[in-house]
Amino acid sequence: MQKHINIVAAIQIGFSIFGILFALLIYAILHLVGDFTDEPEANLVLSIIANVVATVFVILAIPGIIGGFGLFKRKEWARILVLILSVLDLFHFPVGTAVGVYSIWALVQPDVVAEFGKKPMEDPINNG
Repeated sequence: MQKHINIVAAIQIGFSIFGILFALLIYAILHLVGDFTDEPEANLVLSIIANVVATVFVILAIPGIIGGFGLFKRKEWARILVLILSVLDLFHFPVGTAVGVYSIWALVQPDVVAEFGKKPMEDPINNG
């Protein structure tokens, strides 16, 4: 199951990076369209929309990156975070749905839950 945890972590990070790239694309396109208009009001409105949309997409992508790196480090909070994000991914048909289903399936397996429930072993020599 270690392989599945690493795959889910990589997918979450990749999906989030894709979201950031999409935000940059939307930002660039809206600013470019605004530059082609001769109307200063239209340019202002498109600029505001570009800034808001790009900011929202970046803010929504950050938890996926954090959760993915947390999964690589086998943190329990990351497993919970990625499960929540995976439920939200179910609504992004069709790719997000596939990512969400696979992530939920992988992270609720008993072996995976046990992997995240392990406590680090204490060093009996240094705890003397």
